[in-house]
Amino acid sequence: MIKTPSNAVLLQTAHIKTHDRGGGASTMPLVGKSQGATAFITGYTQFGGGAEIPFHHHNAEESVVLIEGEAIFDIDGQSIPVQKGDATFIPPNVPHRFRNASATEPMKILWIYGSPDATRTLVDSGDTRPIAAEHKS
Repeated sequence: MIKTPSNAVLLQTAHIKTHDRGGGASTMPLVGKSQGATAFITGYTQFGGGAEIPFHHHNAEESVVLIEGEAIFDIDGQSIPVQKGDATFIPPNVPHRFRNASATEPMKILWIYGSPDATRTLVDSGDTRPIAAEHKS
């Protein structure tokens, strides 16, 4: 039996609700807590074949790692191919989106925001929501 250190947070995906984001994408949030040095939000988004999320931006920096499949990262008028294992860093307030490069195979990203108070703002509608509040079960 492994003893978890008292200052660690263990997030077990089997106990976390997955949220449908529409358009063939679903998110499993692994919400970090703002305690001491832990001040972030992280989770996974799974994309079905051909799925994409709309252009959006955040009020905090974001790091994204492609952990399954192939993606297209759209930012600053460029479409950049992303392969498994590639990581991106997106500064605050920069519109971007990810698209599944395959019409049939799934794609999965791991995302981390640099603040527990991160928000997502959709470019088209201007709708802004706190990410942690969206993912409370």
